[in-house]
Amino acid sequence: MDRRTFVGAVTAAGAAAILPVSGSLLAADKLDKIGVQLYTVRDLMKVSVEKTLADIAAIGYREVEFAGYFNRPPGAIRQLLDRNGLQAPAAHVGINLLRGPWNRTLDEALEMGHRYLVVPSLDPKDRDSVAAIKKTGDLLNRAAEDAKRFKIHLAYHNHDLEFQEIEGRRIYDLLLENTDPELVLMEMDLYWITKGGGDPAAYFARWPERFPLVHVKDAGPPPDSAMTEVGSGVMKWGEIFAKRKQAGIKHFFVEHDNPKDPMQSITTSYKYLRALRF
Repeated sequence: MDRRTFVGAVTAAGAAAILPVSGSLLAADKLDKIGVQLYTVRDLMKVSVEKTLADIAAIGYREVEFAGYFNRPPGAIRQLLDRNGLQAPAAHVGINLLRGPWNRTLDEALEMGHRYLVVPSLDPKDRDSVAAIKKTGDLLNRAAEDAKRFKIHLAYHNHDLEFQEIEGRRIYDLLLENTDPELVLMEMDLYWITKGGGDPAAYFARWPERFPLVHVKDAGPPPDSAMTEVGSGVMKWGEIFAKRKQAGIKHFFVEHDNPKDPMQSITTSYKYLRALRF
C-alpha cells in the first residue's frame, strides 16, 4: 500500500465513524489497547532491554508479549515494565516446559504478571498423527489444569501448518476438539491462519470466546502473501476486529517475524491500528 492509499484508507476509516445507518448515526469502534510481541524486536532486546522497552512505550504501546526473558530474572523485567507503564499479560513457553518443572514456570509467570502462557508451536512428534494430537491435547489439558490453580490460562498459538490435514483431518480442528474449551484457549495468529487457508471468522463462529489473544500482522497479495506491516497488506482488519466480541479477543499483539527495521515496523503498525475505526 502506497502512502496515498494509506492516507485514503485512514480518512475513510475516520469518516465511517459518522456514516448514517438506517437514518441514525453509528459510532465506530476502535482498539483501546495495542500490544506487541517482543519477538519482533528480539535483536534490539538482546542489545538493551531497558532502551527497547522504553522505546516501545514511547510509541504508545501499553502491552507486550514475551518470548523469553533475555537472560534477565523476572523480577528485574517486571520493574522495567512498571517503570515504562507497560503490562505483560502473556508470554510464549515451549511445550517441553509443560513436561518439565511446570510449577517453576508458573511461579515466574505470576511474578511477571502474566495471565496467559502460550505454547507457540508443536514438535513434529506431537502432531504427526491423530493419536499424537490427542496425546498432545491431553498434555495441554493437564498443564492448563495446573495453571488454573495459579489463575493463569494456557493457550496455543498457530502457524500455517496447523491448517494442513493429517489422516483426513485438519490439525487445528483436532487440537480444538481434543482440548477442554474451559481450560485451553487459543492465540490466533491472523497472518498464519490466512496464509494456511483458514478463515478466522469461521473459527470465531464455531468456537466463540475461545480466542482471547491474537497476533496482528499483515499479508501481501498472493501467491507469496509476504508478511508486512499492519495496514500495508490485503487483510481486512475492520471485518476481523468487528467480530472480536464473538471471538473473545482481549489482547491484540502486533508482530512481524523478520522486519527490516523492527522499531519502524512496529511504529507503522501501531499508527495504523490506532487510527483504525470499524
